[in-house]
Amino acid sequence: MGLKRTDEFRQGAVRIALTSGLTRKQVASDLGVGLSTLNKWITAHRDTDVVSKEDLSLAQENERLRREVRILKEEKDILKKPPSSSRA
Repeated sequence: MGLKRTDEFRQGAVRIALTSGLTRKQVASDLGVGLSTLNKWITAHRDTDVVSKEDLSLAQENERLRREVRILKEEKDILKKPPSSSRA
């Protein structure tokens, strides 16, 4: 069975995950917990006062922007690829 973390530790992990700008995977790795565990903690503490409404709003905007950047990078990489020389 895994190590039991205190509620204070879990709340701190949620705060870091939602406000640091790091990916959840990075935060989980840095804290030595599993990604699924961190996600469970975030779900459990999302509606509490662990993170202020303003910080949560900024974190949500950061997540949206990260997704947008990732999509744009993928599109750019697709456009960089040379066209296929074989024709059907």
